[in-house]
Amino acid sequence: MTSISPANTRIKVYFFRDAQKIYGEAGLTPATQDAAGLDLRACLTQEENLEIPPGKRRSVPSGIAVEPLDKGVAGFVYSRSGLGAVKGITVAQGVGVIDPDYRGEISVFLLNTGHDTYTVRKGERIAQLIFQPILRPLAQIVDELEKTKRGAGGFGHTGSD
Repeated sequence: MTSISPANTRIKVYFFRDAQKIYGEAGLTPATQDAAGLDLRACLTQEENLEIPPGKRRSVPSGIAVEPLDKGVAGFVYSRSGLGAVKGITVAQGVGVIDPDYRGEISVFLLNTGHDTYTVRKGERIAQLIFQPILRPLAQIVDELEKTKRGAGGFGHTGSD
């Protein structure tokens, strides 16, 4: 079996407040050699923790801003699988997009889909930041689209077997 080598992309990272201390000596690096993304941490500005009641969402500052150095690359904020599957804490909008020209602090909106209030602690890993290539659409307005076998059939149109 042929192995595909992962591509790397270069980024600059700016730390706000005491975020560099929170992220540690390594700064912002993947947790393991084969990790797909970078862990974002809760860089709360106050000393107390942040509570998210069931069904509610809260903005959690990550303490960082990024600048992709390679053209055609953007950052995408995904839920951490453990938080989502075990605790019901997910990125509120599904996936957050960090446009390549955005230079502000990345805030992660977390949604509590669980039954209990969740407490976010300062320094806790709250999401993951993954960099991916982007394709910008060049829209062409037409009177009709090419016909396909599926056509406009939506969810469930092929039956339930």
